[in-house]
Amino acid sequence: MIKLRKINNKEFVVNADFIEFVEATPDTVITLTNGVKLVVKESVDEVIEKVIEYKKRIFEGVIFNIQSVKKEYEQ
Repeated sequence: MIKLRKINNKEFVVNADFIEFVEATPDTVITLTNGVKLVVKESVDEVIEKVIEYKKRIFEGVIFNIQSVKKEYEQ
């Protein structure tokens, strides 16, 4: 999940896995896989960076768990 701000500055979270498109029109518009469109204050680059950071956290956890299981298996 990533935290974003609506045009009125109200914060909300969106599941980054459901983002299909991010466009600058000139407002930043996020289109989800179900067709819902969200207009946010963040720039396209800021949204991309938030998604990258979210994915890093997820994959770091997966890698840590795999390494833990591997260590346990090797003992």
